[in-house]
Amino acid sequence: MDIHTKLIELYCAVCDHYNNTLLVYAQRQSNNFCPQFTDIECMTTFIWGIFNQKYEVKACYKFTQDYYGDWFPNLPSYQAYNHRICFLADAIKEIASLFICDAGLDPNHADFVIDSLPIVVAGAKRSGTAKVATEMCNKGYCASKDMWYYGIKLHILAQCNYKSLPTPANMAISKASEHDLPVAKHELLDGVNNIRLFGDTAFADKEWQENMLAEHDVEIITPIKRKSGQKKLNYWDGIF
Repeated sequence: MDIHTKLIELYCAVCDHYNNTLLVYAQRQSNNFCPQFTDIECMTTFIWGIFNQKYEVKACYKFTQDYYGDWFPNLPSYQAYNHRICFLADAIKEIASLFICDAGLDPNHADFVIDSLPIVVAGAKRSGTAKVATEMCNKGYCASKDMWYYGIKLHILAQCNYKSLPTPANMAISKASEHDLPVAKHELLDGVNNIRLFGDTAFADKEWQENMLAEHDVEIITPIKRKSGQKKLNYWDGIF
């Protein structure tokens, strides 16, 4: 399937879900709200940008502007586009869940991974003064990228696949400052049973790990934390 056909299929899928499921997440006060650049186009371009490894709103906008301007001739200014993305955040979250349900997980494969990634609204220089979407965003630190940023954090639970990318099983969004562990406890792993889960040291909570194993048959495997002065251990030392 060529890349343009995939984009058309994405647009049709967003259109179908929007008309049947997502309208409740995109209601406006005015009945006369009929923008030339529709909500469906807005969500399609954003999801298409992420599909093409553009993980910031501005990058998605620039990607659409540079390569698909003739496909979306009514693309507004970046400021207007960013405002619409913020307004449609709940709708985008819901359609992501719907797409995950369609992804198809292997019921015979029990190995999963859990992690998070930053969605940057403002970089380090403006992280302390940015005020966009304050009900969703705040300032946080991403240790893996060694950076401060203003935005949100995307948390993902995914099923491992041999020699290919993991298949998402569940996702959640939190403010940038939110620690990964509470999100995993109360959202990502709610109702999950009978899996083996690999995560980083953020999920190294011994009491919680023991409870998940005893009550839900979820084995949580994390790296071994070094004690002060101890030599660096291999990630999987002592696991197998």
